[in-house]
Amino acid sequence: MDFDTITQDLYKMHIGDIKEYEPLYKHTTFRVGGPARWYLSPYDALSLKTLMHYVHSHKIPYFILGKGSNVLFSDKEYNGIIISLSEHFQQVDINCCLIRVASGVSLMKLAYDCAKWGLSGLEFAGGIPGSVGGGLFMNAGAYKHDFSEIVKEVYVLDEHFNIRCLSKEDMSFAYRHSVIQQHPEWIILGGLLEMKAADSKSIQELLDRRKEKRMASQPWNMSSAGSVFRNPDEKPAWQCIDECQLRGYEIGGAQISPKHSNFIVNNGYASAKDILDLIYFTKDTVYEKLGIVLTTEVRLVNWD
Repeated sequence: MDFDTITQDLYKMHIGDIKEYEPLYKHTTFRVGGPARWYLSPYDALSLKTLMHYVHSHKIPYFILGKGSNVLFSDKEYNGIIISLSEHFQQVDINCCLIRVASGVSLMKLAYDCAKWGLSGLEFAGGIPGSVGGGLFMNAGAYKHDFSEIVKEVYVLDEHFNIRCLSKEDMSFAYRHSVIQQHPEWIILGGLLEMKAADSKSIQELLDRRKEKRMASQPWNMSSAGSVFRNPDEKPAWQCIDECQLRGYEIGGAQISPKHSNFIVNNGYASAKDILDLIYFTKDTVYEKLGIVLTTEVRLVNWD
């Protein structure tokens, strides 16, 4: 790639905020990750469409980033464009019980805003530190509820640079799964959520109770990506890890949280490699001792 030419072209297009050699540890909840050659925040869907035309025509590596809560970048430089939707894709429009929301909106903020508006259905997201786009991609959930229950439509930029509207049925939601995972070239722009009118105070009290429970049982004050592993059919992932006596186990600055064993935390000096090694060590140990395969929820980016 001709890095100088690409840099000049990106600035000339005036399609977003650009940072060069931006450290990715600033944009991930694990607080690790090497620099991105370009970190670009498109202004809107048209800017994103223009950017994707350029990226594909010049065969430039790229990665779509939301809140950085479910991703593990390596420590080396990312020689491509990190496309962040967190800065400008922040629109929220309400029409009675329908909420049209852009992909960069914080899930936790939206959950608490819905409580103020007297809209129920997103209470499960009060502790999920991701974006709406990431939540739709993963069919994020908690407390036996998930996005599939409230989604009416999802809007994506497809591989032909057209905006496509997907119905709930089109999304093929399942446990931590959506059809978007089968189409990595699609980019989630936002969605239409169908909520229910409810008492604002009751919703807020439920969110507060769950927050207290999380603070007591999860390492909320440590850098982590939330739950590292999906729950297998046999038993919860944390129970598998506990039965292998791995709670509190450390590799470098990465540790299986003593507070919740399905969380890997950065003790303040972990490298991305420390975290990756601990993920693989945990998976291997659980399989060797219990015969259970753990599947990571965290996406691995820029690893050989």
